[in-house]
Amino acid sequence: MTQFSDFGLAAPLEKALASEGYVTPTPIQVQAIPLVMEGGDLLGIAQTGTGKTAAFALPLLHRLANNPRPRIPRSCRALILSPTRELAGQIAESCKTYGRHLRLSINVVFGGVSLYSQEKAMAHGVDIVVATPGRLLDLIDRRALTIKDIEVLVLDEADQMLDLGFIHALRRIVNLVPKQRQSLFFSATMPKSIAELASAFLTNPKRVEVAPVATTAERVDQHVVFVSGGRKQALLVELLKDPAITRTLVFTRTKHGADKVVKSLEKSNINAAAIHGNKNQNQRERALSDFKTGRCRVLVATDIAARGIDIDAVSHVFNYELPHVPEQYVHRIGRTARAGAAGIAISFCNGEERPLLRGIEKLIRQQVTVMPMPPGFDGGREEIVEEAPRKSPGRPFGGRPQGRPGFGRPGGERRFGEGRPQGGRHVDHRGGEGSSPEDRQRDERSSEERIRHSGRDQETRPRDARAPTPWSPDLHRGEGHAAKPRRPEYRPREQGAPDPRRGEQASDHRPAGERGAEPRPHGHRPRTARPHGERAGGERAAGGERVGWLDKSGTAKRPRPAR
Repeated sequence: MTQFSDFGLAAPLEKALASEGYVTPTPIQVQAIPLVMEGGDLLGIAQTGTGKTAAFALPLLHRLANNPRPRIPRSCRALILSPTRELAGQIAESCKTYGRHLRLSINVVFGGVSLYSQEKAMAHGVDIVVATPGRLLDLIDRRALTIKDIEVLVLDEADQMLDLGFIHALRRIVNLVPKQRQSLFFSATMPKSIAELASAFLTNPKRVEVAPVATTAERVDQHVVFVSGGRKQALLVELLKDPAITRTLVFTRTKHGADKVVKSLEKSNINAAAIHGNKNQNQRERALSDFKTGRCRVLVATDIAARGIDIDAVSHVFNYELPHVPEQYVHRIGRTARAGAAGIAISFCNGEERPLLRGIEKLIRQQVTVMPMPPGFDGGREEIVEEAPRKSPGRPFGGRPQGRPGFGRPGGERRFGEGRPQGGRHVDHRGGEGSSPEDRQRDERSSEERIRHSGRDQETRPRDARAPTPWSPDLHRGEGHAAKPRRPEYRPREQGAPDPRRGEQASDHRPAGERGAEPRPHGHRPRTARPHGERAGGERAAGGERVGWLDKSGTAKRPRPAR
């Protein structure tokens, strides 16, 4: 088969294809369209930009046109899932283009727009719904849409679905659709996780693979420029001065980086716009519209838009920053060289991104051609980051490598009692050149002498024979804590004897009122023998005897409460 007319599509579809100038199908379309028209499940693996949208849209429209049914309110006949808003919008636009002569309703739903308007559009039922997983589940939860009656389920760009974290939403959706359905599964790559997901969606599928997994388009001329990170903006401005660069996509890793690139280009009088997750839907649609119509020459995007931009005549793709995931490189440069056209992909690589470049070359199984700097342009000093040296064995927490000066012992270990000299100056304690005679004499001692000299042999002696040291192993807080002086044993002293805590001053036991008015230092008030009832808050029994109880020292305490 070499033409679309050989597939036996419905006449309205062939008329629409002829008006668009589509005559020769792509390899993925040649293999996939007949299998889908047979009604079985299909697993399609093809690189981006090979015409996968038409591979499932044309047979889907053909099936619905040949089997017309009345629409069921809040329901649909076919569901197409897309990972991004831009890709969902372009799939819906392609379906409307191919089915312009058919009486089929096609609606697209995604986040960022009014939920009420989408609920209203679903009220009478539609034939085809193109949706992102999140907004689809929102409509299902609000009972504005049901998918229990669909006939065909299409999952496009399945690998990006998993990258964006839609795995749980997809599992929920597959439990809501009927088991008797036709399922079409398309992906650019086929890792193990995608194979597991495909087994849950498909039943005895036919496999179509038109190119090796994760290969780039053959017509894309790939180059890499080694430049320092601080000179990337200037290099991009310098390269965009070439008039041959007509419509350009620039990819960054972060949203903030995309905005910085746009500001830098605008300062150089280059019309540019950014598209990423922080932009609202109106800003994203305006940026895409300006890029398609030519009012905007440069479109700066993040990886989330790498597969959602299907625009013809993109001459160049710039990887301002290399992606952390090598597969994203394949999707980025796939935005050019579409529909048989040629394209150029230029990647900027600094020293820190060298490992990312090696991972990309390993994935695509080829080396990227190194492009020289523009004449007269200074690319700056490239800092090549090498791998960190391995840590020496026996020292899991790092430190200085053995043999490196800066410590008195290998590995940074010092003998007991040694310390770093004042001022941080290194002194060789191993008897080498520059050491003092005292140091050499100390190093010549035997290990037993050094232990005895340091006092650590006390631990092997009986406790009573040990010399007093400031460290004691039998403290109440465990070994290694400085010994504290014990509190003196309490012994009652005779009446009138001097208090050892207050010097030689004797206590004054004269009755209250007979003492002199001489001032006494604060804190040296003597004990008194006043009757208990003459004290504040005390009581006195008949005959003047104290009521209460006495402690061991003979001091009267407060009376015990009655029980």
